Amino acid sequence: HEPLSSLTSLISFCQRNAVVTLGYALTGFVVLTVFLALYYWYRRPKNYPPGPRGIPFLGVLPFLGNYAERTMHKWSKKYGPVMSVRMGRQDWVFLGDHETIRQALVNQGNSFSGRPLIATLDQITEGHGIVLLDYGDWWKRQRSFGFSTLRGFGVGKRSMEDRITEEVAYLNDAIRSHDGKAFDIKSILSNAVSNNISSIVMGRRFEYDDEHSKEIMARLAMWFNDPDTSFFLQILIFMPACVHLPHDKKNIFRVTARNNRRTQSLHTTKTTTENFIDAFLGEQNAENGTDAFTDKQLLHYVRDLFFAGSETSTTLRWTLLCLIHHPEQEKLRKEIFEVLGQEKIPAVDNKAYMPYTCAFMQEVYRYRTLAPFGVAHMTNEDVNLNGYSIPNGTTIYVNLWAVHNNPDVWDEPNKFKPERHLDDKGNFVQSNHVIPFSVGPRHCLGEQLARMEIFIYLVSLVQKFEF
Repeated sequence: HEPLSSLTSLISFCQRNAVVTLGYALTGFVVLTVFLALYYWYRRPKNYPPGPRGIPFLGVLPFLGNYAERTMHKWSKKYGPVMSVRMGRQDWVFLGDHETIRQALVNQGNSFSGRPLIATLDQITEGHGIVLLDYGDWWKRQRSFGFSTLRGFGVGKRSMEDRITEEVAYLNDAIRSHDGKAFDIKSILSNAVSNNISSIVMGRRFEYDDEHSKEIMARLAMWFNDPDTSFFLQILIFMPACVHLPHDKKNIFRVTARNNRRTQSLHTTKTTTENFIDAFLGEQNAENGTDAFTDKQLLHYVRDLFFAGSETSTTLRWTLLCLIHHPEQEKLRKEIFEVLGQEKIPAVDNKAYMPYTCAFMQEVYRYRTLAPFGVAHMTNEDVNLNGYSIPNGTTIYVNLWAVHNNPDVWDEPNKFKPERHLDDKGNFVQSNHVIPFSVGPRHCLGEQLARMEIFIYLVSLVQKFEF
Protein backbone atom coordinates (compact mmCIF):
# COMPACT_ATOMS: atom_id res chain seq x y z
CA HIS A 1 0.00 0.00 0.00
CA GLU A 2 2.92 2.39 0.61
CA PRO A 3 3.92 2.60 -3.11
CA LEU A 4 0.27 3.24 -4.05
CA SER A 5 -0.02 5.95 -1.41
CA SER A 6 3.19 7.61 -2.64
CA LEU A 7 1.95 7.50 -6.22
CA THR A 8 -1.35 9.10 -5.19
CA SER A 9 0.50 11.85 -3.33
CA LEU A 10 2.72 12.48 -6.34
CA ILE A 11 -0.27 12.76 -8.67
CA SER A 12 -2.02 15.12 -6.26
CA PHE A 13 1.13 17.22 -5.98
CA CYS A 14 1.48 17.44 -9.76
CA GLN A 15 -2.18 18.42 -10.12
CA ARG A 16 -1.80 21.20 -7.58
CA ASN A 17 1.34 22.45 -9.33
CA ALA A 18 -0.40 22.28 -12.69
CA VAL A 19 -3.26 24.39 -11.37
CA VAL A 20 -0.81 26.89 -9.91
CA THR A 21 1.21 26.94 -13.14
CA LEU A 22 -1.95 27.40 -15.18
CA GLY A 23 -3.00 30.23 -12.87
CA TYR A 24 0.36 31.94 -13.31
CA ALA A 25 0.14 31.46 -17.07
CA LEU A 26 -3.37 32.93 -17.23
CA THR A 27 -2.33 35.81 -15.00
CA GLY A 28 0.69 36.45 -17.18
CA PHE A 29 -1.45 36.30 -20.31
CA VAL A 30 -3.97 38.78 -18.86
CA VAL A 31 -1.19 41.13 -17.72
CA LEU A 32 0.50 40.93 -21.13
CA THR A 33 -2.81 41.52 -22.92
CA VAL A 34 -3.61 44.54 -20.76
CA PHE A 35 -0.09 45.87 -21.24
CA LEU A 36 -0.28 45.50 -25.03
CA ALA A 37 -3.75 47.03 -25.08
CA LEU A 38 -2.60 50.02 -23.04
CA TYR A 39 0.57 50.32 -25.11
CA TYR A 40 -1.47 50.32 -28.31
CA TRP A 41 -3.98 52.77 -26.81
CA TYR A 42 -1.44 55.32 -25.61
CA ARG A 43 1.16 55.06 -28.35
CA ARG A 44 1.39 57.79 -30.98
CA PRO A 45 3.25 58.11 -34.27
CA LYS A 46 6.65 59.75 -34.06
CA ASN A 47 6.47 63.52 -33.44
CA TYR A 48 2.66 63.37 -33.27
CA PRO A 49 0.79 66.22 -31.52
CA PRO A 50 0.17 65.60 -27.81
CA GLY A 51 -3.27 65.40 -26.24
CA PRO A 52 -5.68 63.48 -23.99
CA ARG A 53 -6.37 59.80 -24.67
CA GLY A 54 -9.34 59.13 -22.42
CA ILE A 55 -10.25 55.51 -21.71
CA PRO A 56 -9.93 52.43 -23.98
CA PHE A 57 -12.55 52.05 -26.72
CA LEU A 58 -14.35 55.30 -25.81
CA GLY A 59 -11.46 57.76 -25.72
CA VAL A 60 -12.47 61.19 -24.42
CA LEU A 61 -16.14 60.89 -25.37
CA PRO A 62 -17.35 60.49 -21.75
CA PHE A 63 -15.47 63.65 -20.75
CA LEU A 64 -16.62 66.13 -23.42
CA GLY A 65 -19.64 67.43 -21.51
CA ASN A 66 -22.44 69.49 -23.04
CA TYR A 67 -20.09 72.00 -24.67
CA ALA A 68 -17.35 70.03 -26.39
CA GLU A 69 -15.81 73.17 -27.91
CA ARG A 70 -15.18 74.61 -24.45
CA THR A 71 -13.70 71.35 -23.19
CA MET A 72 -11.37 71.23 -26.20
CA HIS A 73 -10.36 74.83 -25.57
CA LYS A 74 -9.56 73.98 -21.96
CA TRP A 75 -7.42 70.99 -23.00
CA SER A 76 -5.59 73.04 -25.65
CA LYS A 77 -4.31 75.33 -22.90
CA LYS A 78 -2.41 72.32 -21.57
CA TYR A 79 -1.42 70.59 -24.82
CA GLY A 80 -1.15 73.53 -27.22
CA PRO A 81 -3.04 74.76 -30.32
CA VAL A 82 -2.25 71.55 -32.25
CA MET A 83 -3.71 68.76 -30.16
CA SER A 84 -4.48 65.11 -30.87
CA VAL A 85 -7.57 63.64 -29.22
CA ARG A 86 -8.69 60.01 -29.11
CA MET A 87 -12.33 59.97 -30.24
CA GLY A 88 -13.70 56.47 -29.88
CA ARG A 89 -10.89 54.45 -31.45
CA GLN A 90 -9.66 57.16 -33.79
CA ASP A 91 -7.12 59.94 -33.36
CA TRP A 92 -8.39 63.34 -34.45
CA VAL A 93 -6.34 66.53 -34.46
CA PHE A 94 -7.92 69.77 -33.21
CA LEU A 95 -6.56 73.21 -34.10
CA GLY A 96 -7.21 75.70 -31.33
CA ASP A 97 -6.18 79.22 -32.33
CA HIS A 98 -6.47 81.62 -35.26
CA GLU A 99 -2.83 81.56 -36.32
CA THR A 100 -2.68 77.75 -36.43
CA ILE A 101 -5.99 77.46 -38.29
CA ARG A 102 -4.85 79.97 -40.91
CA GLN A 103 -1.48 78.25 -41.24
CA ALA A 104 -3.24 74.94 -41.94
CA LEU A 105 -6.34 75.86 -43.94
CA VAL A 106 -4.90 78.82 -45.89
CA ASN A 107 -1.12 78.51 -46.13
CA GLN A 108 -1.33 74.72 -46.56
CA GLY A 109 -4.91 74.73 -47.80
CA ASN A 110 -4.66 71.99 -50.41
CA SER A 111 -3.01 69.62 -47.92
CA PHE A 112 -5.84 70.11 -45.39
CA SER A 113 -8.81 70.16 -47.79
CA GLY A 114 -9.81 66.51 -47.66
CA ARG A 115 -12.97 65.17 -46.06
CA PRO A 116 -12.80 62.06 -43.83
CA LEU A 117 -14.98 59.08 -44.66
CA ILE A 118 -17.59 58.87 -41.89
CA ALA A 119 -19.74 55.78 -42.49
CA THR A 120 -22.92 57.36 -41.16
CA LEU A 121 -22.70 60.49 -43.28
CA ASP A 122 -21.50 58.51 -46.30
CA GLN A 123 -24.76 56.55 -46.24
CA ILE A 124 -26.59 59.88 -46.32
CA THR A 125 -24.52 61.48 -49.08
CA GLU A 126 -23.68 58.31 -51.04
CA GLY A 127 -20.35 59.92 -51.87
CA HIS A 128 -22.05 62.82 -53.66
CA GLY A 129 -22.96 66.45 -53.09
CA ILE A 130 -20.41 69.19 -52.36
CA VAL A 131 -20.07 69.84 -48.60
CA LEU A 132 -18.75 66.39 -47.64
CA LEU A 133 -17.16 65.49 -50.96
CA ASP A 134 -13.50 64.57 -50.59
CA TYR A 135 -10.82 66.78 -52.12
CA GLY A 136 -9.80 65.90 -55.66
CA ASP A 137 -10.47 66.64 -59.32
CA TRP A 138 -14.16 65.76 -58.99
CA TRP A 139 -14.62 68.13 -56.05
CA LYS A 140 -12.72 70.89 -57.90
CA ARG A 141 -15.04 70.57 -60.89
CA GLN A 142 -18.17 70.62 -58.71
CA ARG A 143 -16.90 73.56 -56.64
CA SER A 144 -15.95 75.54 -59.75
CA PHE A 145 -19.34 74.82 -61.28
CA GLY A 146 -21.08 75.88 -58.07
CA PHE A 147 -19.21 79.18 -57.78
CA SER A 148 -19.68 80.15 -61.41
CA THR A 149 -23.35 79.12 -61.46
CA LEU A 150 -24.24 80.94 -58.25
CA ARG A 151 -22.52 84.07 -59.55
CA GLY A 152 -24.34 83.66 -62.84
CA PHE A 153 -27.67 83.67 -61.04
CA GLY A 154 -26.88 86.81 -59.11
CA VAL A 155 -25.14 85.79 -55.88
CA GLY A 156 -23.07 88.80 -54.85
CA LYS A 157 -24.82 91.00 -57.42
CA ARG A 158 -27.71 93.43 -57.50
CA SER A 159 -30.04 90.87 -59.10
CA MET A 160 -29.76 88.64 -56.02
CA GLU A 161 -30.43 91.64 -53.79
CA ASP A 162 -33.66 92.20 -55.69
CA ARG A 163 -34.75 88.63 -55.00
CA ILE A 164 -33.96 88.98 -51.30
CA THR A 165 -35.76 92.32 -50.92
CA GLU A 166 -38.77 90.87 -52.73
CA GLU A 167 -38.82 88.03 -50.20
CA VAL A 168 -38.43 90.50 -47.33
CA ALA A 169 -41.76 92.07 -48.34
CA TYR A 170 -43.46 88.67 -48.01
CA LEU A 171 -41.76 88.13 -44.65
CA ASN A 172 -42.89 91.52 -43.33
CA ASP A 173 -46.47 90.79 -44.37
CA ALA A 174 -46.34 87.43 -42.60
CA ILE A 175 -45.13 89.10 -39.39
CA ARG A 176 -47.82 91.80 -39.60
CA SER A 177 -50.50 89.11 -39.94
CA HIS A 178 -49.98 88.27 -36.25
CA ASP A 179 -51.22 91.75 -35.24
CA GLY A 180 -48.47 92.36 -32.70
CA LYS A 181 -49.17 89.15 -30.77
CA ALA A 182 -46.37 86.83 -29.68
CA PHE A 183 -45.56 84.03 -32.12
CA ASP A 184 -42.70 81.69 -33.06
CA ILE A 185 -40.83 83.30 -35.96
CA LYS A 186 -38.76 80.21 -36.69
CA SER A 187 -40.89 78.71 -39.45
CA ILE A 188 -41.46 81.88 -41.50
CA LEU A 189 -37.78 82.86 -41.26
CA SER A 190 -36.81 79.39 -42.46
CA ASN A 191 -39.28 79.64 -45.34
CA ALA A 192 -38.04 83.11 -46.29
CA VAL A 193 -34.41 82.03 -46.43
CA SER A 194 -35.35 78.79 -48.16
CA ASN A 195 -37.15 80.79 -50.84
CA ASN A 196 -33.92 82.63 -51.64
CA ILE A 197 -32.28 79.25 -52.28
CA SER A 198 -35.35 78.06 -54.21
CA SER A 199 -35.20 81.07 -56.51
CA ILE A 200 -31.64 80.12 -57.48
CA VAL A 201 -32.05 76.35 -57.57
CA MET A 202 -35.54 76.02 -59.06
CA GLY A 203 -36.45 79.49 -60.28
CA ARG A 204 -39.47 79.78 -57.99
CA ARG A 205 -40.57 80.51 -54.43
CA PHE A 206 -43.08 78.79 -52.14
CA GLU A 207 -45.91 80.32 -50.14
CA TYR A 208 -45.26 80.19 -46.40
CA ASP A 209 -48.26 77.93 -45.82
CA ASP A 210 -47.20 75.48 -48.54
CA GLU A 211 -47.22 72.07 -46.83
CA HIS A 212 -44.61 70.63 -49.16
CA SER A 213 -42.11 73.38 -48.34
CA LYS A 214 -42.89 73.30 -44.62
CA GLU A 215 -42.18 69.59 -44.37
CA ILE A 216 -38.87 69.91 -46.21
CA MET A 217 -37.78 72.64 -43.77
CA ALA A 218 -38.96 70.60 -40.78
CA ARG A 219 -37.05 67.55 -42.00
CA LEU A 220 -33.87 69.53 -42.52
CA ALA A 221 -34.14 71.12 -39.08
CA MET A 222 -34.94 67.80 -37.40
CA TRP A 223 -31.37 66.53 -37.76
CA PHE A 224 -30.10 69.14 -35.31
CA ASN A 225 -33.20 70.49 -33.51
CA ASP A 226 -34.78 67.16 -32.57
CA PRO A 227 -32.94 65.88 -29.45
CA ASP A 228 -33.40 62.16 -30.18
CA THR A 229 -32.34 62.34 -33.81
CA SER A 230 -29.40 64.71 -33.30
CA PHE A 231 -28.08 62.69 -30.34
CA PHE A 232 -28.28 59.42 -32.27
CA LEU A 233 -26.58 61.02 -35.27
CA GLN A 234 -23.66 62.09 -33.05
CA ILE A 235 -23.37 58.55 -31.64
CA LEU A 236 -23.25 57.18 -35.18
CA ILE A 237 -20.46 59.58 -36.18
CA PHE A 238 -18.27 58.56 -33.23
CA MET A 239 -19.27 54.86 -33.31
CA PRO A 240 -19.79 53.96 -36.98
CA ALA A 241 -20.56 50.32 -36.21
CA CYS A 242 -23.94 51.44 -34.83
CA VAL A 243 -24.93 52.49 -38.36
CA HIS A 244 -26.43 49.03 -38.83
CA LEU A 245 -28.94 49.50 -36.02
CA PRO A 246 -32.54 49.68 -37.32
CA HIS A 247 -33.25 53.01 -35.60
CA ASP A 248 -30.83 54.81 -37.86
CA LYS A 249 -32.30 53.80 -41.18
CA LYS A 250 -35.82 54.27 -39.95
CA ASN A 251 -35.42 57.79 -38.64
CA ILE A 252 -32.50 59.42 -40.45
CA PHE A 253 -31.81 57.97 -43.87
CA ARG A 254 -35.51 57.90 -44.73
CA VAL A 255 -35.42 61.70 -44.43
CA THR A 256 -32.80 62.04 -47.13
CA ALA A 257 -34.60 59.60 -49.40
CA ARG A 258 -37.85 61.58 -49.12
CA ASN A 259 -36.13 64.89 -49.75
CA ASN A 260 -34.32 63.47 -52.76
CA ARG A 261 -37.49 62.06 -54.28
CA ARG A 262 -39.31 65.36 -53.77
CA THR A 263 -36.44 67.38 -55.19
CA GLN A 264 -36.47 65.08 -58.22
CA SER A 265 -40.20 65.70 -58.60
CA LEU A 266 -39.60 69.45 -58.59
CA HIS A 267 -36.79 68.95 -61.09
CA THR A 268 -38.99 67.09 -63.55
CA THR A 269 -41.84 69.62 -63.27
CA LYS A 270 -39.77 72.82 -63.58
CA THR A 271 -41.36 75.74 -65.38
CA THR A 272 -38.31 77.96 -65.91
CA THR A 273 -34.96 77.52 -67.60
CA GLU A 274 -33.07 80.09 -65.55
CA ASN A 275 -31.98 78.16 -62.48
CA PHE A 276 -29.26 76.01 -60.97
CA ILE A 277 -30.91 72.74 -61.98
CA ASP A 278 -31.02 73.77 -65.63
CA ALA A 279 -27.37 74.78 -65.52
CA PHE A 280 -26.48 71.40 -64.00
CA LEU A 281 -28.49 69.54 -66.64
CA GLY A 282 -26.69 71.54 -69.29
CA GLU A 283 -23.37 70.30 -67.92
CA GLN A 284 -24.81 66.80 -67.78
CA ASN A 285 -25.65 66.92 -71.47
CA ALA A 286 -22.27 68.40 -72.34
CA GLU A 287 -20.48 65.65 -70.38
CA ASN A 288 -22.32 63.05 -72.45
CA GLY A 289 -22.82 60.37 -69.82
CA THR A 290 -19.80 60.81 -67.56
CA ASP A 291 -20.20 60.32 -63.80
CA ALA A 292 -19.42 63.95 -62.85
CA PHE A 293 -22.92 65.42 -63.44
CA THR A 294 -25.37 62.61 -62.76
CA ASP A 295 -28.95 62.79 -61.46
CA LYS A 296 -27.74 61.49 -58.10
CA GLN A 297 -25.10 64.21 -57.88
CA LEU A 298 -27.73 66.82 -58.72
CA LEU A 299 -30.05 65.64 -55.95
CA HIS A 300 -27.32 65.66 -53.32
CA TYR A 301 -25.95 69.00 -54.52
CA VAL A 302 -29.41 70.57 -54.18
CA ARG A 303 -29.82 69.04 -50.72
CA ASP A 304 -26.50 70.56 -49.63
CA LEU A 305 -27.53 74.00 -50.89
CA PHE A 306 -30.81 73.89 -48.97
CA PHE A 307 -29.14 72.51 -45.87
CA ALA A 308 -26.49 75.26 -45.88
CA GLY A 309 -29.22 77.84 -46.39
CA SER A 310 -31.04 76.64 -43.28
CA GLU A 311 -28.05 77.79 -41.20
CA THR A 312 -28.72 81.39 -42.29
CA SER A 313 -32.18 81.30 -40.72
CA THR A 314 -30.59 80.08 -37.48
CA THR A 315 -28.17 83.03 -37.54
CA LEU A 316 -31.10 85.38 -38.05
CA ARG A 317 -32.91 83.93 -35.04
CA TRP A 318 -29.82 84.44 -32.90
CA THR A 319 -29.61 87.99 -34.23
CA LEU A 320 -33.16 88.72 -33.11
CA LEU A 321 -32.50 87.14 -29.73
CA CYS A 322 -29.48 89.41 -29.26
CA LEU A 323 -31.71 92.38 -30.12
CA ILE A 324 -34.21 91.36 -27.46
CA HIS A 325 -31.76 90.61 -24.66
CA HIS A 326 -29.30 93.48 -25.16
CA PRO A 327 -29.88 97.25 -25.24
CA GLU A 328 -28.38 97.77 -28.70
CA GLN A 329 -31.70 97.73 -30.56
CA GLU A 330 -32.30 101.48 -30.36
CA LYS A 331 -28.74 102.31 -31.45
CA LEU A 332 -29.23 100.07 -34.44
CA ARG A 333 -32.62 101.54 -35.31
CA LYS A 334 -31.28 105.09 -34.98
CA GLU A 335 -28.52 104.42 -37.53
CA ILE A 336 -30.93 102.67 -39.90
CA PHE A 337 -33.41 105.56 -39.77
CA GLU A 338 -30.62 108.11 -40.34
CA VAL A 339 -29.41 106.30 -43.47
CA LEU A 340 -32.63 104.81 -44.89
CA GLY A 341 -35.57 106.28 -43.07
CA GLN A 342 -38.56 104.01 -42.48
CA GLU A 343 -39.48 103.19 -46.06
CA LYS A 344 -36.36 102.99 -48.23
CA ILE A 345 -35.46 99.44 -49.21
CA PRO A 346 -32.04 98.39 -47.79
CA ALA A 347 -29.21 97.48 -50.16
CA VAL A 348 -25.77 96.03 -49.56
CA ASP A 349 -24.21 99.30 -50.76
CA ASN A 350 -25.67 100.96 -47.63
CA LYS A 351 -23.24 99.00 -45.44
CA ALA A 352 -20.53 101.57 -46.11
CA TYR A 353 -22.64 104.17 -44.26
CA MET A 354 -23.80 101.89 -41.43
CA PRO A 355 -20.76 101.05 -39.25
CA TYR A 356 -22.78 100.18 -36.15
CA THR A 357 -24.98 97.77 -38.09
CA CYS A 358 -21.87 96.06 -39.49
CA ALA A 359 -20.38 95.91 -35.98
CA PHE A 360 -23.60 94.41 -34.64
CA MET A 361 -23.59 91.70 -37.31
CA GLN A 362 -19.92 90.84 -36.77
CA GLU A 363 -20.53 90.59 -33.03
CA VAL A 364 -23.41 88.15 -33.64
CA TYR A 365 -21.08 85.99 -35.75
CA ARG A 366 -18.51 86.07 -32.95
CA TYR A 367 -20.84 85.76 -29.97
CA ARG A 368 -22.84 82.80 -31.28
CA THR A 369 -20.71 80.40 -33.30
CA LEU A 370 -23.28 78.18 -35.01
CA ALA A 371 -20.82 75.44 -35.99
CA PRO A 372 -18.15 75.50 -33.25
CA PHE A 373 -15.96 72.95 -35.06
CA GLY A 374 -17.03 73.72 -38.62
CA VAL A 375 -16.97 70.74 -40.99
CA ALA A 376 -14.33 68.04 -40.60
CA HIS A 377 -11.19 68.30 -42.73
CA MET A 378 -8.67 65.60 -43.57
CA THR A 379 -5.00 65.73 -44.57
CA ASN A 380 -4.32 64.68 -48.17
CA GLU A 381 -0.63 64.01 -47.52
CA ASP A 382 1.89 63.90 -44.69
CA VAL A 383 2.17 67.44 -43.32
CA ASN A 384 4.13 69.39 -40.73
CA LEU A 385 2.28 71.93 -38.61
CA ASN A 386 3.82 73.91 -35.75
CA GLY A 387 6.68 71.42 -35.69
CA TYR A 388 4.42 68.34 -35.41
CA SER A 389 4.15 65.57 -38.00
CA ILE A 390 0.58 64.75 -39.03
CA PRO A 391 0.14 61.70 -41.28
CA ASN A 392 -1.89 61.55 -44.47
CA GLY A 393 -5.55 60.70 -43.83
CA THR A 394 -5.80 62.34 -40.38
CA THR A 395 -9.15 63.87 -39.42
CA ILE A 396 -8.77 67.58 -38.61
CA TYR A 397 -11.20 69.83 -36.74
CA VAL A 398 -10.83 73.57 -36.14
CA ASN A 399 -12.22 75.13 -32.97
CA LEU A 400 -13.90 78.25 -34.33
CA TRP A 401 -15.53 78.88 -30.96
CA ALA A 402 -12.07 79.18 -29.37
CA VAL A 403 -11.06 81.76 -31.99
CA HIS A 404 -14.19 83.79 -31.30
CA ASN A 405 -13.72 83.59 -27.52
CA ASN A 406 -9.99 84.08 -27.15
CA PRO A 407 -9.51 86.46 -24.18
CA ASP A 408 -6.16 87.56 -25.63
CA VAL A 409 -8.04 89.03 -28.59
CA TRP A 410 -11.46 89.86 -27.17
CA ASP A 411 -12.03 91.77 -23.94
CA GLU A 412 -14.75 89.98 -21.94
CA PRO A 413 -15.53 87.52 -24.75
CA ASN A 414 -18.60 86.16 -22.95
CA LYS A 415 -20.34 89.53 -23.28
CA PHE A 416 -22.19 90.86 -26.33
CA LYS A 417 -20.50 94.17 -27.24
CA PRO A 418 -20.84 95.43 -30.85
CA GLU A 419 -18.69 98.47 -29.96
CA ARG A 420 -15.61 96.25 -29.85
CA HIS A 421 -15.71 96.28 -33.68
CA LEU A 422 -15.58 100.08 -33.96
CA ASP A 423 -12.46 102.27 -33.81
CA ASP A 424 -12.13 105.51 -31.85
CA LYS A 425 -13.81 107.44 -34.66
CA GLY A 426 -16.79 105.07 -34.86
CA ASN A 427 -15.64 103.38 -38.07
CA PHE A 428 -16.29 99.67 -38.54
CA VAL A 429 -13.21 97.44 -38.20
CA GLN A 430 -13.34 94.17 -40.13
CA SER A 431 -11.69 91.44 -38.04
CA ASN A 432 -9.97 88.39 -39.50
CA HIS A 433 -10.48 86.75 -36.08
CA VAL A 434 -14.20 86.37 -36.83
CA ILE A 435 -14.46 83.42 -39.24
CA PRO A 436 -17.95 81.87 -38.99
CA PHE A 437 -17.72 80.55 -42.57
CA SER A 438 -14.22 79.11 -42.01
CA VAL A 439 -11.27 79.92 -44.29
CA GLY A 440 -9.27 78.33 -47.07
CA PRO A 441 -10.33 76.33 -50.13
CA ARG A 442 -13.19 74.62 -48.23
CA HIS A 443 -14.79 77.77 -46.80
CA CYS A 444 -18.57 77.99 -47.14
CA LEU A 445 -19.72 78.09 -50.76
CA GLY A 446 -22.68 80.33 -49.88
CA GLU A 447 -20.83 82.86 -47.71
CA GLN A 448 -21.58 85.84 -49.97
CA LEU A 449 -25.27 84.97 -50.15
CA ALA A 450 -25.52 84.43 -46.38
CA ARG A 451 -23.87 87.76 -45.54
CA MET A 452 -26.13 89.55 -48.02
CA GLU A 453 -29.26 87.90 -46.62
CA ILE A 454 -28.43 88.58 -42.99
CA PHE A 455 -27.72 92.27 -43.62
CA ILE A 456 -30.88 92.92 -45.66
CA TYR A 457 -33.17 90.88 -43.40
CA LEU A 458 -31.77 92.45 -40.21
CA VAL A 459 -32.02 96.03 -41.47
CA SER A 460 -35.51 95.52 -42.85
CA LEU A 461 -36.84 93.86 -39.69
CA VAL A 462 -35.45 96.54 -37.36
CA GLN A 463 -36.69 99.22 -39.77
CA LYS A 464 -40.26 97.90 -39.67
CA PHE A 465 -40.68 96.26 -36.24
CA GLU A 466 -39.69 96.43 -32.59
CA PHE A 467 -38.62 93.27 -30.80
